[in-house]
Amino acid sequence: MTIFQKLGGWLGGRKGARSRAPVMVKQLEERDRRRMLKHFMALDDSDRLLRFGTVLPDEQLTAYVNKIDLDRDTVYGVYNPVFKLVAVGHLAFAPKEQLSPGGAVTEKERVAEFGVSVSKSARGLGIGSKLFERAAIHCRNADVDTLYMHCLSSNKTMMHIAKKAGMEIQREYGEADAHLRLLPANPGTMLQEALEEQFATIDYTLKANTRAAVKWFEK
Repeated sequence: MTIFQKLGGWLGGRKGARSRAPVMVKQLEERDRRRMLKHFMALDDSDRLLRFGTVLPDEQLTAYVNKIDLDRDTVYGVYNPVFKLVAVGHLAFAPKEQLSPGGAVTEKERVAEFGVSVSKSARGLGIGSKLFERAAIHCRNADVDTLYMHCLSSNKTMMHIAKKAGMEIQREYGEADAHLRLLPANPGTMLQEALEEQFATIDYTLKANTRAAVKWFEK
């Protein structure tokens, strides 16, 4: 499917298809950091375990969010209709020397690792997969050809995303490492990323303004 076919689906929908709002993935900025923290704080112990490999207490979650370097890494989010952040995907970049033993070999200077969390209220809508797709496109356009995911083997959602993407998975001691070799960027991937961010920015602005108007009328 080309980007123009995707845009046709976003704008017009498909006849006879079940109606479902498109997943708008927005690159998060400093102004979103407070909502990132609220999203992570709302995760229960089982969700924190699946996301971080351990049950992080509130203090460590706060430290994690505060330490995210938005100039180095890229963080994506999905906002629901009432402007609540219901999913966060953290794409962290690191020197290739930090590859785990037995990991994929790359000649690029950097590799990337992806972690994602989705609120219970927003699951089953393909949001995790959409966040991963957006992260993979960004890696290609940033000249990164190796994308990693590390999670517990019991994390069925992440395992599903990894298998769907064709990632090579290595399991050991209840944990799993998966990596995907990415193709180089091309004009299509550049256009796709730019358009998706533009549409997500419009969606973000509309939801933010609607939320602000509702709060004003509630006064």
